[in-house]
Amino acid sequence: MAVSTYLDFEKPVADLEKKIAELETAGGEAVGDEVEKLREKASRQLEHIYTHLNAWQKTQVARHPDRPHFMDYIEAMFDEFVELAGDRKFMNDDAILGGLARFRGRPVVVIGHEKGRDTQTRLKHNFGMGKPEGYRKAVRLIELAGRFGLPVIALVDTSGAFPGKGGEERGQAEALARSIEACLTVDTPMISVIVGEGGSGGAVALASGNKVLMMEHAVYSVISPEGAASILFHDAKRAKDTAEAMKITAQDLAKLRIVDAVVPEPIGGAHRDPKEAMAKMGDAIEEALASLAGLTPDQLRAQRKDRFYAIGREGLS
Repeated sequence: MAVSTYLDFEKPVADLEKKIAELETAGGEAVGDEVEKLREKASRQLEHIYTHLNAWQKTQVARHPDRPHFMDYIEAMFDEFVELAGDRKFMNDDAILGGLARFRGRPVVVIGHEKGRDTQTRLKHNFGMGKPEGYRKAVRLIELAGRFGLPVIALVDTSGAFPGKGGEERGQAEALARSIEACLTVDTPMISVIVGEGGSGGAVALASGNKVLMMEHAVYSVISPEGAASILFHDAKRAKDTAEAMKITAQDLAKLRIVDAVVPEPIGGAHRDPKEAMAKMGDAIEEALASLAGLTPDQLRAQRKDRFYAIGREGLS
């Protein structure tokens, strides 16, 4: 299907879909065969492009404005969602949302970053960059899940935690550390999914669960490619080269055992068929929860400990 925003490397597909639209507008039986041929050509072109994406192109896809966001997942995958707001210390942070819900009939606590869709909502949600009160809200909800024996599902999509002065004044680093601690020590199963952009400590703070899943065209890194290029080369324009070296794609991270599974996306990315993408992600979450069924709180904590200690130790004596 055609999308509202094309990425630069999608130009061949954009040109074909523009031509298809023009022919359909013209109408007439004579153009029917030509339209069908162009659709097939566009489909083949799209498949070729998306099976040969490099790390920088995947970063662009992960940031695509039409990708499903937290509230889209809530509407498509969860029932009876009740938002719980505030950190009970300072204020509510709209960059991180969460609450109680049912996932395929099962009561859960769901938490995630919300970037916003247009200028107004992006400003409201601070582009998904959580402030200290957002991560303290996450801690409150994770502890609530443990108290009532509810699994936790975390949907990660952020360029990083809010880096401004106010965040530092209110203890951003401590809030991130407490959130990671809550993920690692909760008594119930926790599934984290990198659904778009997983950036820095802002992502790790919600991605320290028993299972970490990652969408096929998502990215997950300690710093953005632009940030790394600025530090290493004093030139943000070298982000493409840096992205390749950083191993930030789902495929690279699965090989390194940083993520447990890669969730396939429709050809052309989740933004082209959000419904299918969210259905596949729901299946992956259900499978991950089933794999943890029956484990005691001590076993769940031990599994998390073993999982994270194993990262980077492959082949070490």
